[in-house]
Amino acid sequence: MTVVALLSERTEANARFFDSEAERLARLCHLMAERFARGGRLIAFGRSPAARSDARHVAVEFVHPVIVGKRALPALAFTGEGGDPAAQVPLIATADDVAMGFEADCDDAVAVARSRGCLTIAFTRGVGAEWEFEPPTADPYVRQELIETLYHVLWELVHVFFEHRGLLAGRSERPVHDAGASSFLYPFLDERESDLDGVLEDVRRSVLMKAEEVGALRSQTLSDNESVLEDAAGALRASFERGGKLLALGNGGSATDAMDVVADFRATGHPAIDLTEDPGILTAIANDIGVEAIFSRQVIAYGAPGDVVLALSTSGNSGNVIHALAEARRRDLVTIAMVGYDGGRVLGEGLADHVVVTRSEHIPRIQEAQASAYHALLELVG
Repeated sequence: MTVVALLSERTEANARFFDSEAERLARLCHLMAERFARGGRLIAFGRSPAARSDARHVAVEFVHPVIVGKRALPALAFTGEGGDPAAQVPLIATADDVAMGFEADCDDAVAVARSRGCLTIAFTRGVGAEWEFEPPTADPYVRQELIETLYHVLWELVHVFFEHRGLLAGRSERPVHDAGASSFLYPFLDERESDLDGVLEDVRRSVLMKAEEVGALRSQTLSDNESVLEDAAGALRASFERGGKLLALGNGGSATDAMDVVADFRATGHPAIDLTEDPGILTAIANDIGVEAIFSRQVIAYGAPGDVVLALSTSGNSGNVIHALAEARRRDLVTIAMVGYDGGRVLGEGLADHVVVTRSEHIPRIQEAQASAYHALLELVG
């Protein structure tokens, strides 16, 4: 498998998927905004390792928005650690909530959520959700990348309707902490607007624009970094052949991508450790030493010469990522970094052996293109 072939499949599937689903996604954004405006929450669930990473990813994006001026929206991830999601959903779900399932066997949890009055979304057909989306590919990695773009688009564009609150039927009368980045300029405009079709058309076009943007960024990431990915894959393959292992890390959405990396490598029989996985370890180190040590201390504990560290960072400047890469080098581990923007300190100071740069300042698109990069890395390892 070559990087060119991997890119071609993704480009075609991305265009087909979002061209066909843009109008539905616009309408779904409106329905989700109505639920949030009434005090509802997003409840995401998945039991398999890969599905758990997506459920956690969408939850962190909604709760901790990285777009300036956007409100934090309540979201929870039920991922099986506390029991079957189908048993957990009725304990907390209410009629105003949105339920989102990430795997083919989520029909039981979807059925429970629908019985509670939730708006239900699933990323496969035939599980009984009101809104089902089927990526046009059988490749599990491409499917995951398209789904990640889809829930990022929902997260970004649901906020459009908070700036047009007159379009939100049945909205709560409770105080709204942040009605949108521009609401202070036109405090009554949103209450008078009635052109739902016009706003839906704007959102539909935005979906297509974002899909085109990630398609171009994915092309840049894989094409410009083809030799870097091939060299990194060779180093990782050699490490595995010598009995080494992969350690993956990141913060926020990048932490959930590290979860996905580890799930994928484990599924193909390769030893991998997720340094974001154990909240007890993370909180102990953060509390007793500081947040910047949460990964480097684990590199000390788990890393051995010849192992590989894969660091994911949208900025390339995160202190705990930089500390982990430095510790890995001191201990003769191979270092791979996937970074956004201009590469940040990681690229500028040569802090990793192999650096894949996604040249964008838009965090959701960076993460989506990085997903393609680490999936390409996995396939090149073989």
